[in-house]
Amino acid sequence: MTTAVITTTGPDKPGVSAAFFRVLSSHHAELMDVEQDLFAGRIALAAYVSIERGKLEKVGQGLRDTLSIYKQHVSVDERDGAKARPRSTHAVVVLGRRITAGHISAIGQTLANFDINIDRIRGISDYPVTGIELYVTVPESSGAIRKALALQAAELGVDIAFERAGLSRRAKRLICFDCDSTLITGEVIEMLAAHAGKEAEVAEVTERAMRGELDFEESLRERVATLAGLDASVIDSTAASLTLTPGVRTTIRTLKKMGYRVAVVSGGFIQVLEGLAKDLDLDYVRANTLEVVDGKLTGRVTGKVVDRKAKEEFLREFADDAGLDISQTVAVGDGANDIDMITAAGLGIAFNAKPALREVADASINHPYMDEILHILGIPREEVEGA
Repeated sequence: MTTAVITTTGPDKPGVSAAFFRVLSSHHAELMDVEQDLFAGRIALAAYVSIERGKLEKVGQGLRDTLSIYKQHVSVDERDGAKARPRSTHAVVVLGRRITAGHISAIGQTLANFDINIDRIRGISDYPVTGIELYVTVPESSGAIRKALALQAAELGVDIAFERAGLSRRAKRLICFDCDSTLITGEVIEMLAAHAGKEAEVAEVTERAMRGELDFEESLRERVATLAGLDASVIDSTAASLTLTPGVRTTIRTLKKMGYRVAVVSGGFIQVLEGLAKDLDLDYVRANTLEVVDGKLTGRVTGKVVDRKAKEEFLREFADDAGLDISQTVAVGDGANDIDMITAAGLGIAFNAKPALREVADASINHPYMDEILHILGIPREEVEGA
């Protein structure tokens, strides 16, 4: 017996695959691996077979004669003693408004520099961003390649996600979002501060806190103090003006259909988020509580502050409640106060984030579309639209 890779390529027509396997069957070929792809009206079909050594020439001629009516090109490559392809260890997802051959060439060279083989490539999205997914085999530790790809993403102006393939990728079942500038497009504290004429002042403190330059709890109390004396009705008006990040509804609905639980952990305020959480059918919601006395904001928060450490603790609490391992979680955020949550999760995604968070995340999204998360998880655009 010998082994061989037998391929046919040409125009896609009904009957090509049936005829291909009919000829192999007539020579008692044993299938060890098979892959077929359709692309732009063309078919590429390959079979890795074990067959009697003397039959290869007859198999090749039989396939050429049989498939000639389909205008197929057949090749037979004997691989005596070869092994079936290894299963890919990681997935690399490249996302951008435009993906060029130059982008993939540069990324491919970076992978090659680390002795990483590209096993398969497929397109997973053409709107609102183009997405290309590469399945790769990583020979050793992936820490250095992760950092190299993150640097390259910034240089090329595309988003690159690098994560383990296989069961660990498909086993994710809980996603936890930050809220401000992640699930929604603005900062709730700044919206509230606008009613007190302090929006610019508060925005400057928020920016420094998100960069990690200020202690979050201290900065929160400082910003909330500017709200003292405001009528509590500003909470309802602010809640009514929240704007979801593009793609949020699509992302949450799709993940819900896949069996995910969805959470939001926010350094904002529970009174503002309650309606949004109900509208989006979120499973878990945690945020700070504004103190209200006699219908007025006091400028204080009550209870435990949802800071950097608390966000990670809540993520673990949600995972325990859902009966999941922390490796089965996804966390999405944009600021330094999300670092602990992002690094604890099985997959941490920085969404239009500050540099401090991008440096520790598994993936970084720099386009304003939340549904990029679905592609990072390996879900193609056509499956999202079909659902």
